[in-house]
Amino acid sequence: MKKSKLLCLVLALVMVLSLAACGGTGDDTTNNDTGKDTSSNDTSGNDTSGNDTSDEWVEPVDDRRFILSQSEYGVDYTDVYVTYGKGFTIDQVTEDPETGLAHATFDGVDYELGMNFLSYAMVYNTQVPEGGRWKTEDDVYATWWKYYVTRWNYLMPEVPLYSNEYYDIYNAQIKGVSEHPTNPFWSPINALVEWTSEKADNDIIVGNSTELNGRFRYPTWGGGNPPASDLDINSLISGLETVSVTKEGGYTVNPTVVDNLTETDNEDGSHTYTIKIKDDLKLSDGSPITAKNYLVTLLMNCGPVSVQAGGNGTSGLSIQGYAAYHAYDGTNAGAEGVSRTFSGVRLLDDYTFSVTVTSDYYPYFYGITYAGFSPESMELWLGDDVDIKDDGEGCYLTDAWYAKNGDTYTHAAQITAAVDNNDQTYPVSGPYMIDNFDQASKVATLVVNPYFKGNYEGVKPQIGKVVYKRIISQTQLQDFQSGGVDVLAGVTGGTATDEALALVAANPDKYVATHYSRAGYGKLAFRCDLGPARFTEVRQAIAYCMDRATFAKDFTGGYGGVVDGPYYTGSWMYQAAVADGMVLNTYPTSADTAIALLEEYGWCYNADGTHYTGDGVRYKKLSAEQIDEDEINWASKDGAYKVEKVGDYYYMPLVINWYGTTENEFTDMLVTGFQESDNIKAIGMVVQNTFGDFNPMMDEYYQGLYEAGYSGVPVYNAFNLATGFTSAAYDYSFNWDNDPEQYDNGYPAAYLRDMADAIWAD
Repeated sequence: MKKSKLLCLVLALVMVLSLAACGGTGDDTTNNDTGKDTSSNDTSGNDTSGNDTSDEWVEPVDDRRFILSQSEYGVDYTDVYVTYGKGFTIDQVTEDPETGLAHATFDGVDYELGMNFLSYAMVYNTQVPEGGRWKTEDDVYATWWKYYVTRWNYLMPEVPLYSNEYYDIYNAQIKGVSEHPTNPFWSPINALVEWTSEKADNDIIVGNSTELNGRFRYPTWGGGNPPASDLDINSLISGLETVSVTKEGGYTVNPTVVDNLTETDNEDGSHTYTIKIKDDLKLSDGSPITAKNYLVTLLMNCGPVSVQAGGNGTSGLSIQGYAAYHAYDGTNAGAEGVSRTFSGVRLLDDYTFSVTVTSDYYPYFYGITYAGFSPESMELWLGDDVDIKDDGEGCYLTDAWYAKNGDTYTHAAQITAAVDNNDQTYPVSGPYMIDNFDQASKVATLVVNPYFKGNYEGVKPQIGKVVYKRIISQTQLQDFQSGGVDVLAGVTGGTATDEALALVAANPDKYVATHYSRAGYGKLAFRCDLGPARFTEVRQAIAYCMDRATFAKDFTGGYGGVVDGPYYTGSWMYQAAVADGMVLNTYPTSADTAIALLEEYGWCYNADGTHYTGDGVRYKKLSAEQIDEDEINWASKDGAYKVEKVGDYYYMPLVINWYGTTENEFTDMLVTGFQESDNIKAIGMVVQNTFGDFNPMMDEYYQGLYEAGYSGVPVYNAFNLATGFTSAAYDYSFNWDNDPEQYDNGYPAAYLRDMADAIWAD
């Protein structure tokens, strides 16, 4: 194992190294800009003669960040956390005093800890070391969290642009809002079960700016980032979970559902949760809920049938016996490492089941979530010819599940239909059930589930009907005033907020407003495996070019600010990390700093291989081993700038292709604040755009996941999106994995491979 070469430690050295930088290695695992002002107009590293000086190219030394996708995991490289992380404790980490980045020594080699290592350690390595400054698991988690956010801030996989204040505006005929308010962890969709309606139809009309896809049963099927609207409908039709999220953003065992829950530490380091549910639970059609209903989605999404249906097949990854059960295809029983039964999942009686979590995934900071299951209709997912059995060695699905027609599993179609089901053909478990979904208008109507026993506090819905529709931001207030919608959730932005609050103030008998800070932010997100966005220095340079503070002020109208990483300032771990000395790069606006950074990492060529002199678009020189097929074909949207081959080398243009959503003020502001920015032009970058609807944009981001028109050729590497931290669990342990099995299954955040996580087999 070889340690990567250090080019420089801080950006203050940029000017000293500028001449060598044009042939630099661009090792993104060692350099971290600390936010110091290093502005300069010095371009002495450029050859202004116009002569081809490509023979001065210095071959990168042990720099493989560009070719990870072309290397074989487990052969050419392995993973630092997989190799060294299990059992590693927080007191073994050292913090670079200049950058704040975390380091550790393994087998005598100093490693800068990457995103994958930190994301896993944050939730799986929270044991409290003896004699240290950490007194509780919370203390340990908060320190790992600080290191994770600091590295994120360095890699800049997306540029946070605003974090706003939210106002929820209500028709005053909706009662109970003040007594049961919303917050970042408890949206109107969660809260409305406690409200009542004085409207003639005892209904409530809810609006959202994202369009319903209709994937209400399993919005996250296959990975990806489904629209908030589909997730809302799923929340309304799902319930009777064994572990609930509370209004405060915590977890609790659901007393409405669970009769008894016990935990057992096993000798092999695994941990067993045994859950006994109550015997009076029912689905929306009145059919009884048994333990099988809680196990159906776990068992069906663990093997080749679900994978063929577009799933990731990873449900139960942390449970004992997963690998063997996952490998069973209906024909290979008895083969080594294959099992028809899922040994870590037990059906103990009609109302009792258990799961055993392996020592690889336990202890876990959010361990109680392993006991969290929600009931589903068995017929929905399995059809009427498949059952769940347990003969004493673990659960399994009966043989019909693996039936084939040629090479096709017949039940793959059953799963696909289930994912897309959006009517009452099959029962649900939540407080509401789908009465109608109009495909043309994208309006969903839900009615009360008469058999819903209650939420974790025993509360049952009183509002008889929920109408869920798309609203247009520009006209939402008029829609609200006319009675077209009863709730405007998350009103934000200066003009929109001013107008909404003025309406409430002028009509206190008709309208009500509540307020909370947003747990999340709007962002310019990158596809970090495509074109220039692959390179940390490019993403950092864009951050330096954007006046984020002004952007946030203008967009929110003063009702918000900007964050420097993936966090909510109201969260307990953020406050603990700040108290522990976390200092993040604020990326102060400076085109000169961006230029110096780009030149340091070799963005100092013209398309023909001559050195860049300050006009037009910059190019970066790459060897054949440092560029993959998608990048060889990389070009601006209009084709004016593309990768050029000169001799044995490829020259990549500093071009970002941005996809923005239409009818969106955020998109409009990015045109001036990003695409047409003087700073962007000054650094030798070109930004080209396409504007369209949300689903096609997400299809470009995930390259075909949503089947909304993706051409099959990757074009875009920047997107305007938003991130929310409204989950009770802050856990990204699957989102930064370099292992292709994880990387290709829809989990990866920003599709970024952190080279600090790789150990090369030299």
